[in-house]
Amino acid sequence: MLDIVSEDVEAPAVRMQALLGRVAEGDQRAFSDLYDETAPRVFGLVKRLLRDHAQSEEVTQEVFLEIWQTATRFDPNKGGATTWILTMAHRRAVDRVRSSQSSRDRDTRVGIRDHKVDYDQVSETIEVRLEHERVEKAMSRLTELQRQAVSLAYYGGYSHSEVAAMLSVPIGTVKTRLRDGMIRLRDELGVTS
Repeated sequence: MLDIVSEDVEAPAVRMQALLGRVAEGDQRAFSDLYDETAPRVFGLVKRLLRDHAQSEEVTQEVFLEIWQTATRFDPNKGGATTWILTMAHRRAVDRVRSSQSSRDRDTRVGIRDHKVDYDQVSETIEVRLEHERVEKAMSRLTELQRQAVSLAYYGGYSHSEVAAMLSVPIGTVKTRLRDGMIRLRDELGVTS
């Protein structure tokens, strides 16, 4: 009785190995039989990982194409034929999941990069103009010497030593005028530090 059970367990494994060996030789009938024997299990495994029916069908088809093309690489000393096929299916399904995730991540990054925030251009222009007028008004309340130093340093982009050379005054004087001018501007604009 025990011998009969072990023969029944071994028979499908031996049959699958033999089918795969014939597939490696290019036997289309053996491939058809192999497909009929394993397709439901391959599809079930793939669908369990992907959850999408159409993608599962596509990956299953890719697995069987790979089996047809690489059956010569099957080594029965390393494991059973069914295990080899299901391992191939699992790897393909995981690759598809990773590829899909990578594609979604890439699309998200591109979407974020290309997303333009709508804003009211008229409102923004008016705000800039009003702020400009406030600064002009505050600048008019500075002394002429302070206004020159601030204009050259902050609007002209000149360094302290360049401003000193342009105004023919010591650098310490320029720094004092800039400091006093900025304090006065801060007070005029109502900026708290």
